[in-house]
Amino acid sequence: MSSTNTSALHTDPSLFSGMDVYAVAGNPISHSKSPLIHQRFAEQAKQRMHYGRLQPEMDSFAQAAKAFFAAGGKGMNVTVPFKLDAQNLADVLTPRAQLAGAVNTLWKIEGKIFGDNTDGAGLVRDLLAQGIALHSARILLIGAGGAARGVIGPLLEQSPKVLIIANRSSAKADELVKLFADLAASQEVALESRTLAELEDSAKTQHPFDLVINATAAGLTDQSPLTPKAVSNIFMPSSFAYDMVYGKTTAFMQQALQRGARVSDGLGMLVEQAADAFLLWRGSQLATVINPRAVLAELRS
Repeated sequence: MSSTNTSALHTDPSLFSGMDVYAVAGNPISHSKSPLIHQRFAEQAKQRMHYGRLQPEMDSFAQAAKAFFAAGGKGMNVTVPFKLDAQNLADVLTPRAQLAGAVNTLWKIEGKIFGDNTDGAGLVRDLLAQGIALHSARILLIGAGGAARGVIGPLLEQSPKVLIIANRSSAKADELVKLFADLAASQEVALESRTLAELEDSAKTQHPFDLVINATAAGLTDQSPLTPKAVSNIFMPSSFAYDMVYGKTTAFMQQALQRGARVSDGLGMLVEQAADAFLLWRGSQLATVINPRAVLAELRS
C-alpha cells in the first residue's frame, strides 16, 4: 500500500491496531462528510472503529480497494466516480445493488467482497423522516444516470401512484423504464419516461407532481434542468422538491420555492445512506442506538 496516498488520509489499517478500519473512497474526497458521520454513529453505538478517506487515482480504484482490504480494512463506502468500479470489484452483489447498477458500500467476509447500494434506501428514509408521503404519490425523477438508477427500486417499493423518469434524451430514460418494468408492475406503479422538453408541454404533462427529485448534477454548476415553462407545469404549492446535491439552495430548489413548494437538499440522504452502511457493517441490532436525524441536525448547524 503506497504510504503517500493512504497514511496521509488516515486509512492504512495497519496503523490502527485493535480497531476495525473503514474508509470512504472517491476522487476528490477531501470534502467528504462521511468520516464525521460515521464517527458520530460509532460514538452513539459505542463501537471501536476508525473511518478514514481514500483517494485512488482515477484508473486504480480496484488496486487501492484490494490493498485496503488486504491490509485488514473491514468496509468501504464508495462515491463519485468509482461506484461502477466498486460493482465490478465485488464478488457478491445484493439484489438492490444489481438493480441499482452501482455499488456504494463494500465489506469483506471470509475472503469475499460484498457490494450493496444504500443510496435509494437513504433517500426514501430521508423523505419519510421529512413527512413526505410516498405511497400513492405522483413522483417525477429528473435524470437517468447512475444517481437516478440507484434510487428507482426503493422508490417503487413505496408504491407511489406514478413514477415518471425525465431526461434530456429519452433513450436512457426508456432503458430504465424497461429495466424496472417488472418491479413497477408488481407494485402497481405507472412507470413512464419523458423528455425534459415534454415537461413543458401541458398536453403531455397535465398534472403537477407531489414530489420532484433532481438526480442530475446541474445543481453543482448553479444550473437547473428545468425551463420556466416546465416549472409551471410540474410544481404546485403542495409539491416537495428534493435535490440530491447538498450544502446549498440550488437553482432547481429556487424554482420550486418561487412556485410555493417546499424544498430539501440531499444532506439527509447522505446521512441516511451512511446509517444503512454502518448497520450492514456493525449489525442491524444497532439501529435502535444510532440517531441519524441527530447527526443530520449537527451537520446542518
